[in-house]
Amino acid sequence: MLSRRISTVALLLSAAFLLSACNKATDPAVSANLSSNASRASSSIAQYSAEQFFATKSYMGNDINHDASALLVASDESGVFNLYRVSLDGKDWQPLTQSTTDPAFPISWFPNDNRLLYTADQGGNELNHVYLRETDGSVRDLTPGDKLKAYFAGWHDDGSFFIASNERDARFFDLYRYNATDYSRKLVYENNDGYGIDAVSKDGRYLALSKERTNADNNLFLHTLGSSTDPQLITEHQGNISHQVYGFTPDSSALLFGANGSSEFVAAYSYNLQNASTVPYSQADWDISFIYFSDDKQYQVQGVNADASTVISITNLKNGNALQLPELPAGDLRGVTFSDDSNYLSFYLNADNSPSNLYVWQVGSPEVTRLTQALDSSINEQHLVQSEVIRFNSFDDLTIPALLYKPHQANPNAKVPALIWIHGGPGGQSRTGYSPMIQHLLNHGYAILSVNNRGSSGYGKTFYHLDDLRHGEDDLQDIVYGKKYLQQLDWVATDRIGVIGGSYGGYLTMAAMAFTDEFKVGINIFGVTNWVRTLESIPPWWEAYRESLYAELGDPAVDGDRLRRISPVFHGDKVKKPVLVVQGANDPRVLQVESDEMVAAIRANGVPVEYVLFPDEGHGFLKKANRITAQQTYLTFLQQHL
Repeated sequence: MLSRRISTVALLLSAAFLLSACNKATDPAVSANLSSNASRASSSIAQYSAEQFFATKSYMGNDINHDASALLVASDESGVFNLYRVSLDGKDWQPLTQSTTDPAFPISWFPNDNRLLYTADQGGNELNHVYLRETDGSVRDLTPGDKLKAYFAGWHDDGSFFIASNERDARFFDLYRYNATDYSRKLVYENNDGYGIDAVSKDGRYLALSKERTNADNNLFLHTLGSSTDPQLITEHQGNISHQVYGFTPDSSALLFGANGSSEFVAAYSYNLQNASTVPYSQADWDISFIYFSDDKQYQVQGVNADASTVISITNLKNGNALQLPELPAGDLRGVTFSDDSNYLSFYLNADNSPSNLYVWQVGSPEVTRLTQALDSSINEQHLVQSEVIRFNSFDDLTIPALLYKPHQANPNAKVPALIWIHGGPGGQSRTGYSPMIQHLLNHGYAILSVNNRGSSGYGKTFYHLDDLRHGEDDLQDIVYGKKYLQQLDWVATDRIGVIGGSYGGYLTMAAMAFTDEFKVGINIFGVTNWVRTLESIPPWWEAYRESLYAELGDPAVDGDRLRRISPVFHGDKVKKPVLVVQGANDPRVLQVESDEMVAAIRANGVPVEYVLFPDEGHGFLKKANRITAQQTYLTFLQQHL
């Protein structure tokens, strides 16, 4: 992602890349060391191929249908994400889509029958449409058109639904209400002022909107649908305060939103729709990420971003007590979903050493039912690695958080090479949870330090904004000092440390290779290399966030000199160590030309550079075959050069 507040499609870096092994090294001493390490490790830790890791299944979605007989789930078991109707006991999986090209992602069942909505784009171009699947299996595109982008915006209590689309003006999203019977639609909000459409109340009366001023300051507005009045400002304030919408309460009496005006972290507030009063609602020691409710108003679900992990609490609203689930394996809850009557609860459980598995619980019963076995049966879970949250000091003594993964085969007598992993963004966060890419590299003896450099989310607003207009400078030094931290560990081969990252992390990877001499190799996964062009060619649907983006990264018309100075493509002659570049041809955020020119600039300098281009992918690789290819390339490259 290239903007902190823009999340048009999930960046799937953590699940995108894994590889096989064939021990190669250019230096005989390194080769001998690798062979020695491998022989020591092989006696206790099996090494697995990329194909084995990607035989692991990925799942998303778990909406429970109207009669609590089935879940709506997407799985990539076929190689491409498709939809399935899954019985609540997990024994019956009925395929609902059979795409071999464009992944399908679930939205929701209809409230009173087994029709469903889902979304898909075309080859990773992020021009998502909203599709309807009838109970007879027929499918219709509810948002037809060649260049539009659309997303589901919510259900009305009467069964109709809302979709936002930029078909009228590519820059802004309008809101349409769809009839649930004949699928006719009506334009209910024409957006000519660059608002973000964030939530619609269940009674269809109110629309929550947001508007950016800078990347540190925005406002929320309330609009009464059907009225001719302008949206009403509901977050009047002084100074820089960031706001986010959680959603309306189930009875449509209040809007819940987050704000960081009173502390470093985001707290929750309630805006009463009748008397226009705002009161504190919930507070934690970290950012409150989300709040939502069961349809029958019995339960509230709240998520807190606590030191790179999500802590979820479920509260019974009748008595205020926390809902106690039966004992579960270690991991974070994700995607908590209730049936209409709250008799059933579905969720995912995810840990560093265990991919997301789907569970169903009949509320009050002594046991939960596990519906999936995500990890391939050929892989021993005990051979996977759990991260440790660590902190180190950067060049200016700022404390930098990170996740450290130590391979099982690493020890002072068998030092291992290491990689610094840089997350996307700017403003993303490396978080705990299963990553087949990371686990595969760990399994083959590479330590990984996932650095949450300054500018990362989750550590307070001051930390979050420390990189504003300083990209490729101070945050790059955090990466360098991450290397210095690794060099203090007695089980790391201090002269064999590389850097890897995707999107903004790919940019910092290339910056590390061009502007420092610290890293032996770099793997750039669709990273920005020319900030001037990237900021001039942002997708039209990001128009509402343009000023926010410029406040963080710079306006190319004003800050062109600085942007060129920090853009690696103009400094290819400074890259002295081997680089691997991986790119999707349909990427609308980081255009293919970015990687083409970076590769050409490095080659012109006579430095080893490898380039892998996927013609059917965008910003993140969704097809299993491509993920396997990418991962195999990563590992072979590392074994040859690191």
